[in-house]
Amino acid sequence: MELREAIGTRRSYRYLDPDRPVEIEKIQRMLEAARIASHFGNNNAARALVVNRHSATQEQLDSLPSPVGGFQIQQAPIVILWYVEGDAMDYAADRLIELVDVGALGYGPDRYDELNNTLVPIFRKSADALKGPGMVDMDLGQAVAQATLMAIEQGLGCCCQGSANWKKVEKAFGFEDHQRIVVVQTVGYPAESKEAGGQRPRRPFEELFQLNSLANPFPRSQAVVDELTRDRLFQAPAKLPGREEELERLRQQYNLPRAGMI
Repeated sequence: MELREAIGTRRSYRYLDPDRPVEIEKIQRMLEAARIASHFGNNNAARALVVNRHSATQEQLDSLPSPVGGFQIQQAPIVILWYVEGDAMDYAADRLIELVDVGALGYGPDRYDELNNTLVPIFRKSADALKGPGMVDMDLGQAVAQATLMAIEQGLGCCCQGSANWKKVEKAFGFEDHQRIVVVQTVGYPAESKEAGGQRPRRPFEELFQLNSLANPFPRSQAVVDELTRDRLFQAPAKLPGREEELERLRQQYNLPRAGMI
């Protein structure tokens, strides 16, 4: 699957097959994609703890967040706890040196002196502040995005969820104070169709992006839209015919309540 089609095919797949295990190699490929994502200062603070429903303890499974019923968490064969390792920022200076060593940062014969006189003091002074929500969360988001596209390319489905309180999860899995869970991602083979009812509605392009001024919408070329449609980045929009019947089939198949959300 080409990148444009993988982006267009991505959905929040909320109905995963609980009886079909996910090959460990496919999860590894997701994590490999996450590892090479862009990371602020090359710090690799984006981390993941993979929970396999078939081998995790009952205490661990019971700790997973289950907002509004939580059938997604209960059915998913794999749940990934994506978290930020705050202590990674303590070694940011060393990681910057690695970038200089391989020619990815700086130039000229005095670039090591320049690094030590400019960026290193900034990173060391700001280490504690950088551990909080901000740049490291953005890095984690990029890692999750790349992992998600790898999942889609392999025929898997994913859905990210949050929680108002991670304390129970952190205790069950032994997280420490410097490790902060940001999002939970369910992973498995979709029990719903690949289209999952169609591509989700989004706000108009012109409302989201600007050029040079907040009052000036970024120009949208119809030729580019047509090109991306041909490459399947844009796909048939929701709600596709038969979606209601599909939802009812899934509800009955998994014995879900007459009404529910996630």
